[in-house]
Amino acid sequence: MRPLVRAVLRGSLRQVRYVDVIAPHRARGLVAQVYRATERDFGVLAPPVALHSPAAASLAATWLMLREVLLVDGRVSRAVKETVATAVSRANDCPYCVHVHQAVLGTLPPDRTVSRIAEWAAAAGRHHPGDPAGSAPPPFTEAQLPELCGVVVTFHYINRMVSVFLADSPMPALTPAPLRAPIMRTTALAMRPVAPGPMAPGASLELLPAAALPPGLEWALGSPPVAEAFGRAFAAVDQGARWVPKPVRERLRSRLDRWDGSAPGLGRAWLDEAVSALPAEDVPAARLVLLTAFAPYQTLPEDVAAFRVRFPTDRELVELTSWAALTTAVRIGGRLPPSRPARPA
Repeated sequence: MRPLVRAVLRGSLRQVRYVDVIAPHRARGLVAQVYRATERDFGVLAPPVALHSPAAASLAATWLMLREVLLVDGRVSRAVKETVATAVSRANDCPYCVHVHQAVLGTLPPDRTVSRIAEWAAAAGRHHPGDPAGSAPPPFTEAQLPELCGVVVTFHYINRMVSVFLADSPMPALTPAPLRAPIMRTTALAMRPVAPGPMAPGASLELLPAAALPPGLEWALGSPPVAEAFGRAFAAVDQGARWVPKPVRERLRSRLDRWDGSAPGLGRAWLDEAVSALPAEDVPAARLVLLTAFAPYQTLPEDVAAFRVRFPTDRELVELTSWAALTTAVRIGGRLPPSRPARPA
């Protein structure tokens, strides 16, 4: 079954839009290392990971976060982590990720502790002025904090990249409706490590150099592999995007400073206002950065085309969107948790 699913998913890499994914047989260096690790520890080379392949550092960063917070055996069950991933994806209006992680969740032993955690995950990182519930202790223990907050940040990142580069469904458009659920379940069953036994934490870290944890993510310090993964991933993505024009970087950060976590609403009038007064040559990059950060589902082919006039390569497109998505996800992570977690009675 696993070889068949791998073949199907490798074919689905053609669903990635705007960039040419590096085929596994053409992968070299860091890209090849990540591909091998993904198929070994995740069971498949999934499009949400492979879409980063034109920018090797962003690809490795994505894998570090995904592996160390979602896949590694720790203090939180995989069922709870998949529930959090699904809840965040639904809150971010990312149907692709909802389909995938709901399917995986359906193959796991049930965990009865998930309902309150799912509610927390859906609202995590959003401001709730005047709402006492917004400052309530999270419904899990301090020991579980790095993994669960880590899943929230990772999926705020992945949801944004998937919304830009992938369609709403992981199934090809022509897949007959009666076959969709069985195919998704078969794929979910294949999303398992190849080797038996627990997955060792920290094995992915050697892919990227050591770096400090970004400010605001101190909750990760309770799990050194999670803290290392976020430190290395953020530094690699930020370094890869060092070419992004300074006015564009400053515009994203200024918008994040006053963002309450909510979506901008229907239409794109907000985007025109957000790029006003920027130098004309920086407007296309700024528009794509702000779309990725705040409304990735509103991204249009013409937004990408306008960006490519000045920055024509796939690497630049992935580096820009990866930087915008991770900067936003880390800012959300800086709002977690609202207060010290309390051990359930």
